[in-house]
Amino acid sequence: MLDYIKGEIVELTPASVVIEVGNLGYFVHISLNTYSALHDAKECKLYVYEAIREDARLLFGFPDKKERNLFLLLISVSGVGANTARMILSSLTATELENIIVSGNSSALKTVKGIGSKTAERIIIDLKDKVKPGDDAPVSTETPISTVTAQEALSALIMLGFNQPASQKVISKIVKENPALTVEQIIKNALKML
Repeated sequence: MLDYIKGEIVELTPASVVIEVGNLGYFVHISLNTYSALHDAKECKLYVYEAIREDARLLFGFPDKKERNLFLLLISVSGVGANTARMILSSLTATELENIIVSGNSSALKTVKGIGSKTAERIIIDLKDKVKPGDDAPVSTETPISTVTAQEALSALIMLGFNQPASQKVISKIVKENPALTVEQIIKNALKML
């Protein structure tokens, strides 16, 4: 099994990254938090999880072992697949997720697209004893939004499986209300509204 991939970033989107290692390009699915960590980097080291199915071999990448361990815990819960776990880790930081699980705050988990009350409760029950509370999340720096930023957010939502018209409507509303959001912040807000 692969533990990590280290190489040059060839292509980076809010939902995926292509890393070139030894003249091979690895397509790796990532969360928004991972995208934030890689945003200005030329090279990276991602800890990976390899999902092998009958029809595909998928790689999911994480900037640190903490986020990968949370991902592995999430997919161990019945009814939570790799894409749902990635969606959770795109909507919440690892620290926020740990605190939500430890405090038993299922309503905060239900704000994530695709997570209903039963799944939220199951995640908390199954993982409460396996997760320790996290430290305070780092404060993000805000940058002015541009049309390029809105387009990146829209592309990420489409890659995550949301339909384009609904995503455009939500992004327009978010940008109108707060024009100083980053791509990651726009997508996180949009995930709560879609």
